[in-house]
Amino acid sequence: MDRSCQDWMAALPEDLWDTPLTHLAIPGLSPTLSGSWINFSAASQDLPSLNGLPHRSIEEQLSMGIRYFDLRVAHKPNDSSSYLYFTHVIYTYLTVLKTLESVATWLKSHPKEIVILACSHFEGMDDTCHESFIFSLKKLFGFKLCPWKESALTLRSLWASGYQVILSYDAQITARHPELWPAIPYWWANQCTAQGVTSYLDWNKDHGRPKGFFVAGLNLTADKCYIAKNPKESLRTLTYSNWEYLRKWVKDQVPGSDPKSLNIIAGDFVGPLPLCSLIIALNQKLQKKTTSNTKKHH
Repeated sequence: MDRSCQDWMAALPEDLWDTPLTHLAIPGLSPTLSGSWINFSAASQDLPSLNGLPHRSIEEQLSMGIRYFDLRVAHKPNDSSSYLYFTHVIYTYLTVLKTLESVATWLKSHPKEIVILACSHFEGMDDTCHESFIFSLKKLFGFKLCPWKESALTLRSLWASGYQVILSYDAQITARHPELWPAIPYWWANQCTAQGVTSYLDWNKDHGRPKGFFVAGLNLTADKCYIAKNPKESLRTLTYSNWEYLRKWVKDQVPGSDPKSLNIIAGDFVGPLPLCSLIIALNQKLQKKTTSNTKKHH
């Protein structure tokens, strides 16, 4: 496994330490694979679109450079326990808290890395369940949780405050908890070709980026109709056949404050393909801008 990106935030040049995180290029994991570090049940064998997924631990994903995770949380129906699981089509074996404990442990060894955890869906969860889950999250991450109203979202200020976790929680209950951030917009194309995905993302870029964090999803979607017509296709083969086109598109993107700039870029295929290093390298374009601006002022 390539570990060259495991401390990429700490390794950014000092002239980017005062750039808001919302203006940096950040690698993310799409909802399809945010549960892929967990062993799926046998049910996954009945889902051709999921065959061939890489099963990696969340620590491995973090060490590969991923800093945004789209986490779809659920309480299993007819389950008398209070355990919560990740779900995307199927339920995962490991509980949410067990997995997030691994994140907390990893962060202790990487004190300058910041992660963005976007919790959503909350299938089968009532208010009591929400409050219990939020209490557990606060207990787990403690002072590392960056409050939503934090004015300075730069690496320098976050490091000084000891904040390492931005926790987005897509539910009305968020308003009661200053530690929780509102939902992060996700540009999801729902297309099975690279051309379809990038056309959708370019259309969104033309309308201007949101002010705060937002995600440009590179994930390819294979619906039931597509799977029926292409029974030998899997997410892996679909991704590999579209990779070169997506790679070129990503390489041309620019982070920053410009209306057409990108922020978090999430994909289905981190691991087998060098998506993380490609996204992280985009920040060099910001550095060039910063350097040229400094020269102008002098």
